[in-house]
Formats: sequence, structure tokens, C-alpha cells
Amino acid sequence: MAKYELALVVNAKIEDEKRVAVVKRAQGYIERFGGKVGATEEWGKKRLAYEIQKMHEGYYYFIKFEGQSNTPNDLEQNMRIMDNVLRYLIVRLDDEAEIGEPNETDVKTEEAETAEETAEAAEAEEAPAAEEAAAEEAPAAEEAPAAEEAE
Repeated sequence: MAKYELALVVNAKIEDEKRVAVVKRAQGYIERFGGKVGATEEWGKKRLAYEIQKMHEGYYYFIKFEGQSNTPNDLEQNMRIMDNVLRYLIVRLDDEAEIGEPNETDVKTEEAETAEETAEAAEAEEAPAAEEAAAEEAPAAEEAPAAEEAE
């Protein structure tokens, strides 16, 4: 069986449950057409390079899978007519590529994203303060040997 990766761009204006259902449905199609689903990555909400169906943002998902040579064609026929899928792309991976183990699609809520951003901002503020403290200690250490030499 060959290894493939399905890239999905899902409508950003739908609810989390519906978005997860779209991804699960795509995984179901893969299995229905003789494929074996591997790792599923969620890249989250990203700005689109250009407007698609009057939308400027979409959720990106990458699903790795193994399948027969006809699996991508059958999958593509069904992806075309799925609601809430803005774009999709199926590419064949190298034979050495790992498809990983199947995992649960993890959908982050806006609250979780806000908490992560707050934590990152706090870390960014702490780093300069630590560097300033280290810079203040360094000159004091350099002055001490100079004072001993003068005696």
C-alpha cells in the first residue's frame, strides 16, 4: 500500500463539533475506500492566502494514511461534494515516510488558545527581566578581581 497525506482546509465559521465531524467523515471515507488512517495533525486557524467562498480564514488539518492506488481518486470524488471543506489536496508520500499512529483529533477552543497566548506573553516578559538581572551581576563580578589587583 502507498502512503498519502490529505490536507484539508475547513470552514472557520462553523462550530467546533461540526469541524471535528468533517474531519471524522474524511477519515471514514479513507477507511471505506480501503485505506488505513494514520496521524492527524491540526494546525489550527490560519489566514488564507486569498479569499475562498467569501472567507479569509480556515482551519488546517493534515491526515496521513495508507491506501491502494484507487483510494485517492475515490476519496477526492467525495471530498469535492463535502460541505464546509474549502480546499483539499492529496499527495503521495515517500515510501520511507512515517504515517504515525491514529490519534484523536484535538480541537482547541478559543479559551485554550487565549490561555496559551497569555502564557507565551508572560514567558516573553520574564526573559528580558532575567537577562537584565544577569547583566547587572556580571559587571559587579568583573569589578571584584580588579579591586584585588589594585591592592
